[in-house]
Amino acid sequence: MKRVLFLCTHNSARSQMAEALLRQRDGTDFQAYSAGTSPGRLHPLAVRAMAEKGIDVSAQAAKDVRGFDGERFDYVITVCDAARESCPIFPGAARQLHWSLPDPSAAKGEEEERLAAFRSVRDRLAALISEFVSGVEE
Repeated sequence: MKRVLFLCTHNSARSQMAEALLRQRDGTDFQAYSAGTSPGRLHPLAVRAMAEKGIDVSAQAAKDVRGFDGERFDYVITVCDAARESCPIFPGAARQLHWSLPDPSAAKGEEEERLAAFRSVRDRLAALISEFVSGVEE
């Protein structure tokens, strides 16, 4: 079983969604985790965007990457540029990947416009995870 850590700054949206999407897609070949370099709290619009796809993340909580010190991962995937810059090398990673995704939490406008940003990131993550899983299985 391959261990994957998704890393972002606040562990409030992108990394949380990625963790849940990988778990939902393939819970037998992968163990998915997420953390932040400066954890905040799970964003309610991330919860809504995931619920639209039938994935409940409401019980997930933001975690500090330091809580994973000493653990080994087959992959550490940064999903935001700031996390990549502040944590360029993760000592417990066999391979490190970077997926540059916009922060949906920074979206402006009415709630529906902001939710659209979360949906867009969710859908992009789903596509990236599908490519990742296919590539790892080869």
